[in-house]
Amino acid sequence: MRYIHILFILISTTMFSQNDILAKEYLKKGDFEKALYEYKKLYAKSPSNINYIGQIVSTHQQLEQYDEAETFLLKLMTRINYPAFFVELGYNYQLKNDMENATINYKKAIASIDVRASNVFAVARSFQGHSLLNEAVISYEKAMLINPDFNFNLQLAKIYGEQGDIEKMFDSYIRFAESNPLSLNNIKRAISEFISENSANENNIIFRKVLLKKNQQAPNLLWNEMLSWLFIQQKDFNKAFVQEKAIFNRQPDDLGRIEELALIAFNENENDIAKTIFTYIIETAQDSETKLKAHYNLIQLETKESLKANYPAINTKYLELFKEFGTFSQTLKLQMAYAHFLAFYMDDTNKATAFLENTLKLPLTKLQKAEVKLELGDILVLQEKFNKALIYYTQIQRNLKNSTISQEARYKVAKASYYKGDFKWAESQLKILKASTSQLIANDALDLKLLISDNKYEDSLQTALKLYAKADLLAFQNKNEASILLLDKILNEHKTEPIVAQALYKQAQLFEVEKQYEKAEANYEAIIANYRDGILIDDAYFKLAEIYEKKLNLPEKAKALYELIIFNHADSIYFVDARKRYRALRGDAIN
Repeated sequence: MRYIHILFILISTTMFSQNDILAKEYLKKGDFEKALYEYKKLYAKSPSNINYIGQIVSTHQQLEQYDEAETFLLKLMTRINYPAFFVELGYNYQLKNDMENATINYKKAIASIDVRASNVFAVARSFQGHSLLNEAVISYEKAMLINPDFNFNLQLAKIYGEQGDIEKMFDSYIRFAESNPLSLNNIKRAISEFISENSANENNIIFRKVLLKKNQQAPNLLWNEMLSWLFIQQKDFNKAFVQEKAIFNRQPDDLGRIEELALIAFNENENDIAKTIFTYIIETAQDSETKLKAHYNLIQLETKESLKANYPAINTKYLELFKEFGTFSQTLKLQMAYAHFLAFYMDDTNKATAFLENTLKLPLTKLQKAEVKLELGDILVLQEKFNKALIYYTQIQRNLKNSTISQEARYKVAKASYYKGDFKWAESQLKILKASTSQLIANDALDLKLLISDNKYEDSLQTALKLYAKADLLAFQNKNEASILLLDKILNEHKTEPIVAQALYKQAQLFEVEKQYEKAEANYEAIIANYRDGILIDDAYFKLAEIYEKKLNLPEKAKALYELIIFNHADSIYFVDARKRYRALRGDAIN
């Protein structure tokens, strides 16, 4: 008997669920009479289900059966004390153009919050459901006055945003963050929909004023943090640094935020302020690890900016750092950077190799040894000692199987094989890497494989591909001018071959490195004009747009190219960035 009872319950529940699905399906199709019939059946079995009650009222209204909805609600309200029904009844009167009775019922709903503050949850939600935003605001504000433990600032912020009251919206978001610090990142995401990179944007100005006013009324590190965040969005790193220093002066136990700001400025090529911040960290930090990281980043920045005449001075700085911090496993990153500098900038590969071989004698972990060997392999490739480089790369693969660095080493094997013209072996390695757990390695592997496979059959001698690989190697060796000249040879002597588009693109990238932006522009335009159906078209659009926007100060031209990516290349890796840049140039908020 017990099992029969359970079976009956299961069958009833299943039928109940099926009726619910059927009612929703009728609603979706706009067949309101059938939906109403199904919801009435469901309501008969569950007469206190608020969802079914709401759907019955809504379907009556869709059928313009306002009197029936009114009768249903009035009868219901004699049985169930649910203040949100006043909102539903009021809205039904509003649909009948009876604003007097609508207002009376809205006031009754709001007055119910005086009786019990928790009524606000149902009442305000019902107001919002009918886009009665003013009434929803009144409800939330009343409830917070009655019960200070309630915090509806998040709901209010969203409503103010819908109403276009940006200042009140910002104020509410900030109030919510103040009482819920863990929500700060979510609040920043919400606010970012209304501000842009343009400091002159009206919303940016309002947000800044709101924060400054808060800081004057009641100083709080949260306001400094939010101001810093705003200035970072605007790429005004000097002002962000002022705020971060104010935070650090009141909480001088962690330079992490300032380190992060320095790296953001570094990555945005705002080199002057990045140097200022790294120098501040060096002067301020109490622990050697933080100082060492700042020194490392500062010397990388100086190397990036320096002319060849300044390289001896940078070499001296490295040696001074080793005197201060030593050549131990703790300074491994600095040691590898120094070896790279010796080889790729000072052109002293022998000294670089000897230095790293000494580094390998330190008590290093397997991973650290692999990192050193990877750099050693790169230096050997720089010297075109490919077979010796392959030994190091292979050792990494053998010692750290299936790791990310092992996959990187396999990619280096493929690249070295490609440089020396062994395209078959390079392809075999690249096929394996297409499934790499590192998306960056997988993408690089796919790009190189396509380059080889698209061009190796065009010419049995693979002349153009070998020239291109040599030009690629010259670029790796920092011999940009020689690489550009060799690519010219391809463009002049192999005009009908598919590698021309790739040669134009590679040369354009080198022109950018050499700050020859007009020449880069010409190459990208050649790709756009002649290879519109090729795989490089979205790359050419995006890179040319960046030149127009950031180097040649032609924002309208940039905007047109970003727009082409948005509308014609939705699957492009540049789609998200293109949309962001397009909206920023158009003056929209950042999404």
